[in-house]
Amino acid sequence: MEWKNLDTLAAWQKLEKDGHRVDLTEAMSGEEGAARVGKYAVSMGGGMTYYYAAKQVDDGILKSLCEVAAEAGLAEKFAALCNGEVINTGEKRRVLHQLTRGQLGNDVISDGVNKRTFYTDQQKKIADFARKVHNGEIVNENGERFTTAVQIGIGGSDLGPRAMYLALENWARKNGFFKMDARFISNVDPDDAASVLQTIDPAHSIFILVSKSGTTLETLTNETFVKEALKDAGLDPSRHMIAVTSETSPLAKSSEYLAAFFMDDYIGGRYSSTSAVGGAILSLAFGPEIFARFLDGAAEEDRLSTYADPMKNPAMLDALIGVYERNILGYPCTAVLPYSQALSRFPAHLQQLDMESNGKSVNRFGEPVNYVTGPVIFGEPGTNGQHSFYQLLHQGTDIIPLQFIGFRKNQADMDVDIQNSTSQQKLGANVAAQIMAFACGKQDDNRNKYFAGNRPSSIIIGEQLTPEALGALLAHFENKVMFQGFIWNLNSFDQEGVQLGKVLAKRVLAHDTDGALKAFSDLLGI
Repeated sequence: MEWKNLDTLAAWQKLEKDGHRVDLTEAMSGEEGAARVGKYAVSMGGGMTYYYAAKQVDDGILKSLCEVAAEAGLAEKFAALCNGEVINTGEKRRVLHQLTRGQLGNDVISDGVNKRTFYTDQQKKIADFARKVHNGEIVNENGERFTTAVQIGIGGSDLGPRAMYLALENWARKNGFFKMDARFISNVDPDDAASVLQTIDPAHSIFILVSKSGTTLETLTNETFVKEALKDAGLDPSRHMIAVTSETSPLAKSSEYLAAFFMDDYIGGRYSSTSAVGGAILSLAFGPEIFARFLDGAAEEDRLSTYADPMKNPAMLDALIGVYERNILGYPCTAVLPYSQALSRFPAHLQQLDMESNGKSVNRFGEPVNYVTGPVIFGEPGTNGQHSFYQLLHQGTDIIPLQFIGFRKNQADMDVDIQNSTSQQKLGANVAAQIMAFACGKQDDNRNKYFAGNRPSSIIIGEQLTPEALGALLAHFENKVMFQGFIWNLNSFDQEGVQLGKVLAKRVLAHDTDGALKAFSDLLGI
């Protein structure tokens, strides 16, 4: 298996020299535009479809991108990842988050342990624990049931699980699967923990401490904050806390927790929602059966990601088009715009997933690259975003590719008909209108009202946001980011960029500072 920089690939060099561009104002108009919508689509897992008609591609560009995929060996590299090869070269680790939702390749044996069995065993332990909590077999010190679960973690231990919980909360309530409220504490700012503690009943709450190393400063600080609050309420913290950590961490064998569930170094935080990191909170909140359905959706999308042909592989195709936009069209950002309130925190999760993975300026061998890599990711749900930052998206000086997500049905099965259309129809009408407005623009002699168009977008459409659809959606973006890292020849699975600030913060807290670092520390009263 050969790892090459993007600019050394013959297929990429050919595409760069090609020079022709797609004019969306023409391509998306009239009957040609209607034909593109049906033609440029590929099925995803979870009953969804990825539509890319409003992207600046045509058959010729797509053919060239397929040649790039073949020369870069994207399918072979994904197979190697699934078979347990050391893909994370920075930390010399395997990358095994796919094993938490289904075996795609060979059994992966590490240190004499079958990792697939290890992950499924942890899922079974979590399922058994959750059922005992729901059945009243595991209770607080007064013999009373727990009604709320609170996750304490930061980064990947918070963003993904929080986004997944919010995505399924209304669906679970409507369909009779809602078991427990969930809350999340992440920021070391004491106002975060205090605000959560003020809105729950600590006596009937179970706290999930998530730290792979068992040494994460923010998480351990918040754990102490919570423990002190429990003690002040006359409660025994050890009867209210569980840990999700590694087997080698100081939390693993501690008597201060009701139970401990394990992950390992082969699953990075931002890829951990389908591991025990997401499994504990989602199983407690909705039941282990719903978490299993979520994993099924992710596994279905993973299977599609094994296809060598990008035209049948939605994550690979999405990745290739994104690289084309970033490296040939020169677009610096991508906006993720779910027209679903349930996905309100999904863009924040994707922001970490993408920017922490591919925010690199050196390749997997530590050599500087001569091309731009990961884009800036941001987003908000529609229609809220339309009344916020869409002005810049429509008429700003930068063109920003857009990733819409939409569903035909809402989760709550509640709606109202006003002015001859329902709320759901109004939501759908808005996203359809936005796609065309961005693509085709509007001519006007008044330049203030002129829209240039040629602003590309894609949309993922499903029937309803179910556990299966959510799992497939998550896996799609995880695999898209992975494929883009392969194309750029990056290591998408370490995050050295977050370490320097941690080191300096420890120096500040130890009062080991001088110069400007001391001056800023003094200004902040440290």
